[in-house]
Amino acid sequence: MVKKLMAGLVFMNLLLFVAGPAAGQAPGRGFNDVRIEHDLLGDKEIPAGAYYGVQTARALENFQISGGALSDYPALINGWALTKMAAAEANAEIGKMDAAIRDAIIKAGEAILDGRYHDQFPVDPYQGGAGTSTNMNANEVMANVALELTGHSLGDYDVIEPHDHLNMSQSTNDTYPTALKVAILLQNDTVVAEAERLVAALRAKGNQGLDVVKMGRTELQDAVPMTVGQEFHAFAAALESEIEFLRQSEKTLLVINMGATAIGSGITAPEGYADKVPVHLTRLAGKPFVKANDLFAATWDQHAFVAQSGALKSLAIKLSKIAGDLILLSSGPRAGLGEINLPAMQPGSSIMPGKVNPVIAELTNVVAFRVMGNDMSVTLAAQHGQLQLNAYEPIEAIAILESQTLLANTMRTLREKCIDGITINEEILKGYMERTVGIVTALTPVIGYERATELAKEAYDTGKGILELVREKNILTESQIRELLDPAALTGLKPENYR
Repeated sequence: MVKKLMAGLVFMNLLLFVAGPAAGQAPGRGFNDVRIEHDLLGDKEIPAGAYYGVQTARALENFQISGGALSDYPALINGWALTKMAAAEANAEIGKMDAAIRDAIIKAGEAILDGRYHDQFPVDPYQGGAGTSTNMNANEVMANVALELTGHSLGDYDVIEPHDHLNMSQSTNDTYPTALKVAILLQNDTVVAEAERLVAALRAKGNQGLDVVKMGRTELQDAVPMTVGQEFHAFAAALESEIEFLRQSEKTLLVINMGATAIGSGITAPEGYADKVPVHLTRLAGKPFVKANDLFAATWDQHAFVAQSGALKSLAIKLSKIAGDLILLSSGPRAGLGEINLPAMQPGSSIMPGKVNPVIAELTNVVAFRVMGNDMSVTLAAQHGQLQLNAYEPIEAIAILESQTLLANTMRTLREKCIDGITINEEILKGYMERTVGIVTALTPVIGYERATELAKEAYDTGKGILELVREKNILTESQIRELLDPAALTGLKPENYR
């Protein structure tokens, strides 16, 4: 099941169903064929080959906002498929659903997880109604797919019905947060995997520069020596803490409110159902889901989404800091720091010949800013729920799933098109070490604080480097200078801690 699920996540069909028969409609249907479906507002024509139904059609009319569709978020569609499959299994186990209908629903879910029928989710993700339109889109599509796979006609709801069967023992108010949690968890695996690859690339680059001494800086002023390797290994270690944060935040997503139905009371859900769903969802999705202790609280509480969004924002901040450092360290290249070279990816100017910009590092910042903004959307949505429900989970879904996709793609791009190709300008770094006053700190244990201060002042007054003055005044021999500048002695470097 997990293998099928991952295949489905890779698949994305961007066809949108805004009006008229869909390109993905059932075979054998004419372009102008329609079927009539009915809801509380009356009859409505549906494209005969569409797997969605009347409530999806109404949502298409009501929510034409972003130009996007639920099909743009394949993980969310797969999350709905898994949630409906788990519900069907639980309903059948307690004797509420006929086994044949359960089997048909499972087959429909598996087809969706295989990447089929994603184009039948055309509803704009920007919507009111707490996600009811999304739930009904899932109910209608899975009902019709189940009908077709069992030899029945689309819309033959007296056999398998979107409400009575696909929504059995459920409400949008427990299925939407559950499906979203499943989607986020599945995509979190991808985010973590890309972060781990980026960490490995940073550590590899760090190993290349372990013995290359440079000046560390605080407040953009010369501080004390370090090595290039230590700088890059620090980048890696900082990202490792973000990976741990992402994994920790998963724990809140594993708590689900299936069986809460509308507000937490479990109305329409039979005894035992709420305990069965997490067991089946765990088996289907490969994540250890558990039932919330308080279904009322779990129905309106947005803690899981706030925590996950916060972890993504924290990762974005760290990536932005690293990207900013790379931009600064590579600045110039001849009238800036110029300590490292970033790979040249494209011409940097339409007017200045030869100029190359740090576009990949800049891209990382652009994405980081977007993720930070998405986190604010989640914050506001979580804050504005009223009483027993939060109606704003759809915007949380958009924000979190987009942030995950952007971060995963950006970390891959940063690794492949920037980190892997970085080179070190050792001669420039050597020149900085010769001229910097910051090296005087390393002399303090040898010549004392007062004399070191005098040397620093003289260096600033004359424009000479500390090592130049040390040689002029015969304070140290060349052998002593070489010993002083040894990376292990100068920076506390212990290569065994890195390699």
